[in-house]
Amino acid sequence: MYRYFLLFSLVSMPFSHVIADGPRAVYPAYEPPKVVYEFYLDAPEKISAALYWIRALINPLMDSPYDMAPEMMDIKVVVHGTEIVTLAKKNYLNYKDAVERMRYYTMLGIEFKVCGLAAEEFDYSVDDFHEFVELVPSAFTELTHWQQQGYALIIPQVQIRTRSIDEIR
Repeated sequence: MYRYFLLFSLVSMPFSHVIADGPRAVYPAYEPPKVVYEFYLDAPEKISAALYWIRALINPLMDSPYDMAPEMMDIKVVVHGTEIVTLAKKNYLNYKDAVERMRYYTMLGIEFKVCGLAAEEFDYSVDDFHEFVELVPSAFTELTHWQQQGYALIIPQVQIRTRSIDEIR
């Protein structure tokens, strides 16, 4: 019996401080990010939700205790799914809010790159896109390049919520 008590005491001891302390906020020492986002969405209207993934990275880092200036962050977005239509000038009125958010992010130093192969598939040329867009030869060569330069790859998973937060809380 004593052996079991001793064994239980030894096994549970390392976790006892975690239970006693309870939950707490922590602020790890983050470095300025080097990130390449891959946008490959199955519906253009998902672009707004995908852009929140960028906001979720930059906003906490711009706030205290990090206080990072946007110029310290190196962020690229490579677009090659159906959301490519949101970047075409002719579709501006349909996607105005998303385009203006991308334009704002560009002013913060974030680069938006469109896959040339996808543009060709949609019958777009470089002149069809807004002024803040860069047309690159291929999404895959671009993604590979930035990852070889040490950039973290983030691929937003955008799903359509069918119930409100209040319903699932």
